[in-house]
Amino acid sequence: MNLAFRLARREMRSGLGGFRLFIACLALGVTAIAAILSFSRAIEEGLRADAREILGGDVAVSLLYREATPEQMAFLRERGQFVRWIDSRAMARPLKPDGRTTLVQLKAVEQAYPLYGTLELKDGGSLAEALARRDGVWGAVVEEAALRRMNLVLGDRLRIGEVTVEVRGVIAREPDRGLNAFASLGPRLMMSFEAVIDSGLVQPGSLLNWEYRLRLAPGGSDMATIQALTTRYPDAGWRVRGLADAGGGIRNWLDRLTQFIGLVGLASLLVGGVGVGNAISSFLAGRLHTIATLKCLGAPERLVFTTYFLQLAALAILGVAIGVAVGAGLPFVAEALIADLLPVRARISLYFRPLAIAAVFGLLVSLLFALVPLMRARRVPAATLMRGAVVGQGRLVWRDALAIGAVAMTLAAFTIFTSDSRRIAAWFVLGAVGAFIAFPLLARLVMLAAARAGKPRLAGLRLALANLHRPGAPTPIVMLSLGLGLTVLVATALIEGNLREQLMRRIPSDAPAFFFVDIQSTQMPAFEKAIAAVSGAGALDKVPSLRGRIVRIGGKSVNEIAVPSESRWAVEGDRGVTYSATPPEGSRIVAGEWWPVDYRGPQLISFDEALAKAFGLGLGDTITVNVLGRDIEARIASLRRIEWTTLAINFVFVYSPGTLDRAPHTFLATVKSTPEAEDAIFKAVTDQFPNVTVVRIRDAIETATGVLGNIGLATRVIGFLSILAGVLVLAGAMLATQRRRVHEAVVMKVLGATRARIAGIFAWEFAFLGLATAVAALGVGTLGAWLVVSRLMGLDWTFLPTVAVAVALGAMALTLAFGLAGTLAALRQRPLALLRNE
Repeated sequence: MNLAFRLARREMRSGLGGFRLFIACLALGVTAIAAILSFSRAIEEGLRADAREILGGDVAVSLLYREATPEQMAFLRERGQFVRWIDSRAMARPLKPDGRTTLVQLKAVEQAYPLYGTLELKDGGSLAEALARRDGVWGAVVEEAALRRMNLVLGDRLRIGEVTVEVRGVIAREPDRGLNAFASLGPRLMMSFEAVIDSGLVQPGSLLNWEYRLRLAPGGSDMATIQALTTRYPDAGWRVRGLADAGGGIRNWLDRLTQFIGLVGLASLLVGGVGVGNAISSFLAGRLHTIATLKCLGAPERLVFTTYFLQLAALAILGVAIGVAVGAGLPFVAEALIADLLPVRARISLYFRPLAIAAVFGLLVSLLFALVPLMRARRVPAATLMRGAVVGQGRLVWRDALAIGAVAMTLAAFTIFTSDSRRIAAWFVLGAVGAFIAFPLLARLVMLAAARAGKPRLAGLRLALANLHRPGAPTPIVMLSLGLGLTVLVATALIEGNLREQLMRRIPSDAPAFFFVDIQSTQMPAFEKAIAAVSGAGALDKVPSLRGRIVRIGGKSVNEIAVPSESRWAVEGDRGVTYSATPPEGSRIVAGEWWPVDYRGPQLISFDEALAKAFGLGLGDTITVNVLGRDIEARIASLRRIEWTTLAINFVFVYSPGTLDRAPHTFLATVKSTPEAEDAIFKAVTDQFPNVTVVRIRDAIETATGVLGNIGLATRVIGFLSILAGVLVLAGAMLATQRRRVHEAVVMKVLGATRARIAGIFAWEFAFLGLATAVAALGVGTLGAWLVVSRLMGLDWTFLPTVAVAVALGAMALTLAFGLAGTLAALRQRPLALLRNE
């Protein structure tokens, strides 16, 4: 070992020449993982530190459609400091002539709000003063986006329902807004609790969220309070949360986004691993005579392996250290750029676990890809090395292959067990293994096709085809190096493109123009008459609407059921509920039968097929939903496959008539319209029915597209990071085969070939190679994207040809650029200097 250390140290005296790509590939991948995991951890720490602000108290109680009883509120007040508010959507109608009626996210708060944190106004004023009643007019504060949409300034007045309010402040920060900012269709408007009572929006069955918060005395336990509430009122039908549940939606969103981008970052590191292998192969090719000399002097294989392993280990540690350092610093830069866009305040710091995970990934990847060329090199006899054979042609014995397999298994296990979703990580591992198998196989097929392509009459083309399949050809290295990076980019581009396709191009041409929410039963005749009076308006499609929360699945409490993570949304909040005598439009019964039109027997339900599969339910099983504080158990009579892209009104739960039709409820409605009639419909509804919320389909799609665009930007950045890794790897692959190109160029020069002829031969070779790589990456990336879109997301698949063309042209351009750059260096080589060494 001492001798190996001395030899390794002396080898490194020559500097890092030839290892810059090695270090760059490692540092790039480690940087991506370290930055992603560190920023995610910073947001998690922010969630923990601000849990009370995010939740709005120590204990949160939520009710839909109805407020808590006086007895329940008295019980809550006994437990600590108490505040309540109402959260809902509403239409804000400016009184000034040039104002624009806008959908807003309404929040009506009591004077004690907020219990934790501070609602900050841009002018620095007090919330209580801004919302107070002055000269008979209530006050309101809004987000700045609301002023722009409604064309208002401070001091202007508007109507919410039947009450007039004056805009007196702009919200700079709302402590408990959280992820709701991403889910809202409109900007925030906040007014006093008393003002919303005067507005007339509080009606039986109105779609209002009643929120109650408790601030416990010092030392009080949120879990003990929750236990007391659930014990005292087991059938209250409310949702109770403690500090551990603060930011639950943010955590789920963050976990999914972090995992997706983190896996793409790991893919970049694996692409860089190929560059590590290429760089080591190139390095060992330049050390042929050194290795041969050591072996001829009696050095055993173990000494040769240990010497170069120590040297490469030192360089790997350097690359990983650079990646960890840069990755640890990037969150500080990101905070300065996007802090205002985050739903919580990130606690940026140096966290050990994310950086350690990134470092371990870097070391495992470098070890995996370094072992292959090292073990092959040590098995090549000294005599063969003296003849200048290619190092990579050495064969692996079973013990070497077993060691490499053990490292690969360790990397796979580490990937799975450090992931939040082991199932998705396992699929990623299988996909990575498949890619590393597929590209070498595809390269062999390309080489076989080139060998059997015959002999074209054009000499340059004939020599280019021969270069693709001859011994030592760069075809396998280049296809694996560039192909992996292109595959990641193709997959991310197709996934994002398909999501956009679902939002925009899959929207039917006859989709409704408006959704109307919260139409009171007593208003429906007048509402239908108002719509019919507008020229260009289509027929009104109306559906009764309630909200309910799943409490039991198959007779068991939801807390006892292991619901898959991708279906947790269905049990973590309230879901839309309706009843109908006939099957709804936009869905197809795939199992069971619909009940008769005049059915009035025991309660039946038609359930979404995909959700039933996730819950492990089938025909005849029961599901219990709490609606308006009452648990309603129903037997599944049919399963439906819902086509959400039709934009018809559809519900996961559709009950048989007989129970819900007697409960207080409102209506949802949609209407189709000509473009010219849209403004008239909007004005008629907002003028005559101030309590009805109007949602333009176009506005909703633009909001969803904006959110998707932000996520897509992150995925594209990481996708291009993979391409950058692929470019570095491609450069390493070209360096690894540079000696062969120099030798070929010299031989062709000696035989009389001009520089233009030699450059043309290499151009044909790299053009074919780039096209083959693009086709392979397109196939593998498309397969991966199809699996994600159709299997994991359950969406319809659309192939996007523009992605194919862009990838093909990009791959050819990259391969040609790097190939010809190496060729120009080969053409500058003087034949005499090389021939003297042959």
